[in-house]
Amino acid sequence: MLEQVATIVRQAAGYMVTDGFRIEQKDGAANIVTSSDYAVQHYLCKELAKLIPGSGFICEEEDYLDPDKELVWIIDPIDGTCNYARGIDDCCISVALKKGSDIILGTVFCPSRNEMYCAELGKGASLNGKPIHVSDRPFENALFITALGVYVKQCAEYSNSIIMEVYPQVNDIRRFGSAALDLCYIAAGRCEIMFEVRLCPWDYAAGMLILTEAGGYVSGLKGKPMTFDRPEPIIAANCRESHTRLLETVDRHIASIPY
Repeated sequence: MLEQVATIVRQAAGYMVTDGFRIEQKDGAANIVTSSDYAVQHYLCKELAKLIPGSGFICEEEDYLDPDKELVWIIDPIDGTCNYARGIDDCCISVALKKGSDIILGTVFCPSRNEMYCAELGKGASLNGKPIHVSDRPFENALFITALGVYVKQCAEYSNSIIMEVYPQVNDIRRFGSAALDLCYIAAGRCEIMFEVRLCPWDYAAGMLILTEAGGYVSGLKGKPMTFDRPEPIIAANCRESHTRLLETVDRHIASIPY
């Protein structure tokens, strides 16, 4: 099934046109959607529903459709829409399949780089069909992926305090603008740690499976498992030691979800 899903995702990328798309604001200038988002999502829902008749959907642009089904697709048609709208390469299609409380399949496709990340629960992760694994770089040599919480700017103070504590201890910081790709970049050994104060299920569902199957670690606050029914913070790392160290830092600054 993973190959079938990857084929559908690659076909959906054909709707990510390079020009002529419309841009709309959802909740202010920072949160936009394009006509390409809707076109990609419509195609994915149509084809994935054929693959598993009766499955449910959790989608960024049209919210929830039968999310209580045993099998639920979690879809972000274009993660990194702001990048996409400006012609920046860091954007992707993210599709995960949830069974009960577990993500059992994930694909993240970056069309501009022709990079297809895939994973199945218990079967490892791959990039363009080749196995990938996290790096062995320690915390002190880590690239730290982070952001300030663009859709909840009042939370920037939390992010900033964490960044200012972590930055002196690591190699450098990156801000790519696509959480799904952030997680995949750690899975592929390009970066090592990640924190974001607020992500939605479609932002992280596929990427977290790809990262954990590549040997990494992902959690919410206090080390709790990620849920798929609300926005929440995310802490991710290439190894247990770095995850624990980053988690302890986050916990010192955020006692509970601040929104």
